[in-house]
Amino acid sequence: MYLMSVSRLTLKQLRAIQQVYRTGQISAAAEALNITQSATSVLIRQAETVLGATLFERTTRSLAPSAAGESVIGLVERILGDLSTLEETIRGLRDLERGRIRLTATPATGLTLLPETVRRFRAAYPAVSLILDDCAPDQFYSNIIEQRADFGIGTEPEDKSALDWQSLNSDPLCIICAVDHPFAERDCVGWRELKDEPLILSRRDYGVRGMVETTLAKLNIRARVVAEVGFLGSAAWMSACGIGFAILPGRLARAQPAPGIRSVPLVDPVVARDAGLVKRRRHTLSHSAERFIEMLAEDLQE
Repeated sequence: MYLMSVSRLTLKQLRAIQQVYRTGQISAAAEALNITQSATSVLIRQAETVLGATLFERTTRSLAPSAAGESVIGLVERILGDLSTLEETIRGLRDLERGRIRLTATPATGLTLLPETVRRFRAAYPAVSLILDDCAPDQFYSNIIEQRADFGIGTEPEDKSALDWQSLNSDPLCIICAVDHPFAERDCVGWRELKDEPLILSRRDYGVRGMVETTLAKLNIRARVVAEVGFLGSAAWMSACGIGFAILPGRLARAQPAPGIRSVPLVDPVVARDAGLVKRRRHTLSHSAERFIEMLAEDLQE
């Protein structure tokens, strides 16, 4: 009968009921609450008014719970216990003592941007669960919009109606060539020098492909594509075999394990792929996710 009324009590009133019930004395309850005895008495009277019942009856030396007091104390203890648990949970999330991060990125982005940050974050905050989803490019934005991930690290979306984006890294494009090709001896290669040269490009669902074609079109150069790859690492070994030149972001080019290749910056113009934070519009990230992004930004500026 008191459930609805108990829900109308303030936190101070709930704690006063709890302490008077536990100690049986206004003075002891006041000391535990770090308030005056008169303030404690007022809180009890206010609670009794809300409940419409007397909670404690005065005996010779103490206060004893009435039938109503015995009825509500279980509810009071449960409410305060739940609040304490909630406070501990929030404190743990704030202090990165618990929590979960769901992050999505394409394999290429993961390989080039995330390893050092993931290693540092796991070492610093081992209690935070880090769930990584490496996905195909055409799944990246939908993973975020459909809430399969808290956020992603990737390129700027064309449609920002449902997404927010913040740049974290700008990575100039390079060509990958065989070490015995004359370009391998150069400090840089101009885009115009790629005219009529065989190119190994990513499929059209990769952002790099669009950047390459747009740049060549502005220079009135028609791309001579000899191979299309779905896995950017394949472009590296094809280049090593002399099939053609791959064009990749610099970090990804330097991360390729294929022997016999060299990456050379492309200039005139310098074209860079920006990678950054992608999240749902107006979505607030957890403290642990924000800390991960801070660490990633630090690593990418080194």
